[in-house]
Amino acid sequence: MKKIIVYQVFTRLFGANAKKCVNNGFKKDNGCGRMADFTAAALAEVKNLGATHIWYTGIIEHATKTDNTQYGIQKDHPAVVKGNAGSPYAIKDYYDIDPDLATKVPERMKEFENLVKRTHKAGLQMIIDFVPNHVARQYHSDAKPEGVIDLGEDDDTNMAFSTRNNFYYIPGTRFSPNFSLNDEEMGEYIEEPAKVTGNDCFSQWAGQNDWYETVKLNYGVDYQGGRQMVYDPNTPDTWHKMLDILLFWASKGIDGFRCDMAEMVPVEFWGWAIPRVKEQYPAIIFIAEVYNPHEYRNYIYQGHFDYLYDKVGLYDTLKSVMAGNTALSITGCWQSIDDIQDHMLNFLENHDEQRIASDFFAGNAEKGKPALLISTLLRTNPMMIYFGQELGERGMDEEGFSGRDGRTTIFDYWTVDSIRRWRNDGKFGGALLTDKEKQLQAYYTKVLNISNEEAAIREGKFFDVMYENHGGGMNEHRQYAFLRCHEKELIIVITNFDGEEVETSVKIPGLAFLCMDIPGKDKVRTATDLLTGKKEKHKLTPDCSITTTLPPYGGKVLKFSL
Repeated sequence: MKKIIVYQVFTRLFGANAKKCVNNGFKKDNGCGRMADFTAAALAEVKNLGATHIWYTGIIEHATKTDNTQYGIQKDHPAVVKGNAGSPYAIKDYYDIDPDLATKVPERMKEFENLVKRTHKAGLQMIIDFVPNHVARQYHSDAKPEGVIDLGEDDDTNMAFSTRNNFYYIPGTRFSPNFSLNDEEMGEYIEEPAKVTGNDCFSQWAGQNDWYETVKLNYGVDYQGGRQMVYDPNTPDTWHKMLDILLFWASKGIDGFRCDMAEMVPVEFWGWAIPRVKEQYPAIIFIAEVYNPHEYRNYIYQGHFDYLYDKVGLYDTLKSVMAGNTALSITGCWQSIDDIQDHMLNFLENHDEQRIASDFFAGNAEKGKPALLISTLLRTNPMMIYFGQELGERGMDEEGFSGRDGRTTIFDYWTVDSIRRWRNDGKFGGALLTDKEKQLQAYYTKVLNISNEEAAIREGKFFDVMYENHGGGMNEHRQYAFLRCHEKELIIVITNFDGEEVETSVKIPGLAFLCMDIPGKDKVRTATDLLTGKKEKHKLTPDCSITTTLPPYGGKVLKFSL
């Protein structure tokens, strides 16, 4: 049994090497990373960091302003593409690999299959995106298997809604957003009738803030008829097409899907599709991007998802604590989902969120260290980090379409400088990293590896001690502590969100000794801080206090042998 540690990497950017990029540049200006950049050495580095899974973001072919017509790929109209590289969530062909990621474009699927093999050989499992809610406005599959009918190919565009249609339409209209659809080379983009835009914009007048580059898929929900699921009389056509796509990628040997905006797709579809995939591929996992806590249990129990994003819970809570709010809020956060905790995926960064070190978040990667301890070590559920997080990547470049927003762009051709220097043309070793970057990377490596090396973390019991630590020897607003225990081992995790070294005294309630079967002998025991290897002596009896000094923006992971 292993605790899942996911390393999310934006595939296009990982191997990009330009030392100086052109703002809003094209592929010819700034270059592009490829699947081949994930060498055995690169994957070994990811594994050594502590990852068990790698999520290759942006693998499936999506709309782009790069011309690939020489490879038989239809050109996209630039007016409905975000950025020059394009959004990886505007899928253009569900059955193909993005050509940007290939060394030899005609052999891109073979290169992907080789990537699957390399990933597994490195001891990692492989996750890719499944984008079920929307596709590029000019979706067209060049690579679909024989006999597959394209999405929308047989739609009756005179009907706003039909279970036999794959898209929703606004009959009698033309797509007319509040910006120009003209291009010097390709002329005006014309879409008649207008299709409904991916973020449930049921209007031909989409705006710049809408997901205007996408169109919404129809899973049989009649949005204008009371949002009712209609079967009429069979399973909606889109269900069968999307199941076929899931099975296609599962057959390539991948180990999981991260399902984009899963809650915008009816839970009935997931409850129908996921068991059918698992019938053939029992070990495959499904991770849902879901933000509505009221729907969590539906997507787990009815939708059969293995894991859900814990965004509006733990992520938002830890972000607020880093900003100065009370650490006491962490207790209420885990309590609200205690019955489904094993199904939650923790994270502090991903491609949608601002970087911890950015000016828009904490402004300092060090401030994320206590949050990392909590996210990773709190329970047995999965943890995810985003490439460059372990190096303190700031995400403060002004790349082009993305702008300077504290995020790493998903729309532009660009180089992530911290990753470029870490990769060092495939040599790794940290020769080009700063001392601070190396120290932070070592900290992440230590914490992530603890989560699987220590049985108490990997599979042990959990006990929150904060209810006994109000107004005593610890500052309950800036420190947070909890216990993990398994058989003859006890781990006490004490974190410090302050920027100063502090002495704290954490009371271990007698109830914890009962609940976790901790021997209560009046005995001084030796604890090892798993982060530093240093030893401390503490008396471990019911209602005792553990007094220790905590480093700024960090903590201790004290392991006792019982």
